[in-house]
Amino acid sequence: MKKNIIKVAVLALMFSFGSCSDDFLKNSPYTQQVEENFYKTPQDGFKGLVAVYDILQREAYGGALMNTEIASDDCYGGFGTADSNTILEWDRFQFVTDKEMNDPIWENAYIGIFRANVLLKNLDNINWGADTALRTQYEAEARFLRAYFHFQLARVFGDIVPLDHPLTTSEFTSPRAPADVTYALIASDFKFAADNLGNENYSTPGNVNYGRITKWAAEAYLGKAFLFYTDYYSKPDLAGVVTKAEAVTYINDVVNNSGHDLVSNFASLWLGSSASEGVTYAGEGNTEMVFAIRFNSSGNANWNLHEGNRFSVNISTRGGDLAPYGQGWGGGPVTPALFNAYSDADTRKKATIIDYVGEGLNFDADARGQRQYTGYAWKKLTRVLDPAFIGDFQIDNYEDIPLIRFSDVLLTAAELNLDSNAGFAQTCLDRVRSRAFGNTTNNVPVNMTSIMNERRLELALEGHRYFDLIRKGMGVTATAINATNMGGEFTVNFRPETLGFFALPQSQILLSNGAITQNPGW
Repeated sequence: MKKNIIKVAVLALMFSFGSCSDDFLKNSPYTQQVEENFYKTPQDGFKGLVAVYDILQREAYGGALMNTEIASDDCYGGFGTADSNTILEWDRFQFVTDKEMNDPIWENAYIGIFRANVLLKNLDNINWGADTALRTQYEAEARFLRAYFHFQLARVFGDIVPLDHPLTTSEFTSPRAPADVTYALIASDFKFAADNLGNENYSTPGNVNYGRITKWAAEAYLGKAFLFYTDYYSKPDLAGVVTKAEAVTYINDVVNNSGHDLVSNFASLWLGSSASEGVTYAGEGNTEMVFAIRFNSSGNANWNLHEGNRFSVNISTRGGDLAPYGQGWGGGPVTPALFNAYSDADTRKKATIIDYVGEGLNFDADARGQRQYTGYAWKKLTRVLDPAFIGDFQIDNYEDIPLIRFSDVLLTAAELNLDSNAGFAQTCLDRVRSRAFGNTTNNVPVNMTSIMNERRLELALEGHRYFDLIRKGMGVTATAINATNMGGEFTVNFRPETLGFFALPQSQILLSNGAITQNPGW
């Protein structure tokens, strides 16, 4: 989030939400802003909205992107030979070294939900004047974000505690709700955003609302939520809120009317592949980005800010720069299975994965202390050498993290239209595949197998693969993930008894006083 969103001071602690007076004292605080005296003007509402957006940037350090990619069949754990075994346990579906290994996902999402609920509760305390449309826009954006955080939690942990209001003291030990309750809230929030935001496309830099949630992002997420929920839970609709026909209408609207499109060269989407292949970087605001987590390097080595992308250092080249790639910690080595899944004629192969040997790079895994060296690493989101870069290489990287690209929209549309409009589904699949190969001769007939294969190749290392596996069943997931023939440090065995969901943080179970129990298999 740049400029209008993140340039506003981070509001993580802008309110002192507790009361600092006894019941018989009625005076409001005069020297500090608290919830009771803050929400008065539209500008106050904007600041409250920024506080919700701000949590997105925490995905870059300890979020689901790293955990789920390592858990998938596309990455191992990696990092350094002397690093904690926790990273390997994500990969091997173990829960031994760190009982809080998934806490950042849980904690950050609930902070985001809390901030969204505080804003939503106070919207009617703001004097909007005649600008009721602005109030609706802020409600729609806040509800989208609330749905996004719930969706993140529900896909990672299964049954969670859905919250549509700030908790009262008596609700602090609320139990988890069945999935249909949570997804009904998710669906209604995404639907409200889709139905109440305008037709603007905010992706282009220079737009005063650059980086904001749009109608198109909401419609796209409705499609994604529909597919995950109906697949995983074997349901005919999205928790009774969105029917299959409605989901198709929403996703087709994005395809046909959003103004988003594919960029011509897949490699131009990423700093790493642009640098390695000598192509012009399409930029963070290119037409393909429907919604992304925005970053910049204005933190200038300030660890108290979250302006920069802290994720990239995790997966970048371990042990020092290796031009054109910048140094990092060597997390998530790419599996040979993913590398070999691509045809050599597929431009996404070189744009997605660093092939150290194939690119003539002298990477000495032993000297660099690289664990689980496969010869392959992330090229998407990797750090690049940039003479203009300022700040700390660990925290001030500026490449945005895409949450949904237009190619994801096309493949979602192909899947949703497969049974009702096969011709349109074929067209959507063809658009993605033709861009990847630079011709139409490599196009394949549309069916569920070809769509899921294309999702893996197109969206690799972007946080989608693990969820695509588990929504298709534990058997499919185990077949893809299990690696028992490589031996030693590369052996991975998926455990179907977990139902694909991660272990809850032990601290949250203890804090619930028994209202929350651990997920099966953990």
